[in-house]
Amino acid sequence: MNSSPHAQSATQQETQEAVKPRSDSGERTWPAVSVVMPVLNEERHLAEAVRGILTQDYPGELELVLAVGPCRDRTEKIARALAADDQRVLVVANPTGRTPQGLNIAIKASQYSIVVRVDGHSLLPSDYVRAAVETMEETGADNVGGIMAAEGVTPFEKAVARAMTSKIGVGNARFHTGGEPGEVETVYLGTFRRSALERVGGYDETFARAQDWEMNHRIRQTGGRVFFTPRMRVTYRPRPNLRALAKQYFHTGRWRRVVGREHQGTLNFRYLAPPIAVVAMTVGAVAGVFGFWPGWLVPGGYAAALIVGAAVEGRGLPLTAWLRLPLVYATMHVTWGIGFLTSPPRLGQPSPVKPGESIQ
Repeated sequence: MNSSPHAQSATQQETQEAVKPRSDSGERTWPAVSVVMPVLNEERHLAEAVRGILTQDYPGELELVLAVGPCRDRTEKIARALAADDQRVLVVANPTGRTPQGLNIAIKASQYSIVVRVDGHSLLPSDYVRAAVETMEETGADNVGGIMAAEGVTPFEKAVARAMTSKIGVGNARFHTGGEPGEVETVYLGTFRRSALERVGGYDETFARAQDWEMNHRIRQTGGRVFFTPRMRVTYRPRPNLRALAKQYFHTGRWRRVVGREHQGTLNFRYLAPPIAVVAMTVGAVAGVFGFWPGWLVPGGYAAALIVGAAVEGRGLPLTAWLRLPLVYATMHVTWGIGFLTSPPRLGQPSPVKPGESIQ
């Protein structure tokens, strides 16, 4: 697949291509589906994630392409064993280990007209693919997706899961918090028409993060539609500790600013709120240190708001998870804001491929 980020002109015929052919007898023939999964260091979740794909309640043909990066654990060995057990599974190498490169490699290695993106730590319900194909058929959309249903196991993961599904934590994005079906800017993961992926040149490989949002922006720019449906609900496993969570949100903030630079006019208050809060709290704290005591009202008010918000949003959580919720909120907001504010202008610019690396 051509991985150039430059979009080509779309036609209404492409957008409305049929996904529900009929056999000569008039019975429905379900389209064959390719599931693509970039994988790196997913020893903990890979087997369960693959099981969720291969046991889909879907009448059509299905294949799974695993693009495996250079892992530090047993991920590749597990992937090879899964492929040996089921001929529907194909393992291909992703030498860079980067997500957009892995996606493009897996898409190129796949063969069907509907492409379902899945992550190695995402667990699909049994009707996920069926719901995706039916939604695509009903709406004519180029990409359809649903809810990123974060679910934790440990107390910390449960606190993160609650934060990632609340407006206090992540704003009002429907793929986080749910809502009515309808057209949106982006969705979690996504099920694509191959024609749409080819039309826009695949994933932009300069985007180490935020590649989903950037891809969906180009699809919409070329006349395509991105559609959210709560029928498609994916179980997502949150980061297991504070350090990993901070790293995730720091880099997400950095790359979301790259998207804003690349595509002018795409930043709204939801994305600007964290960096504004970081600046306001920093200014307030500095003023307080230099003797202007009202300055402490800004960080103090923010902390109080998080505690009150956690008391409301944390209802039903175990006490050990509830106690962690204010810290989780603060980590998500502050690291995202710092990442956004410190995003260097060179980030997202094409860089030479290192010896031994391949982006094809």
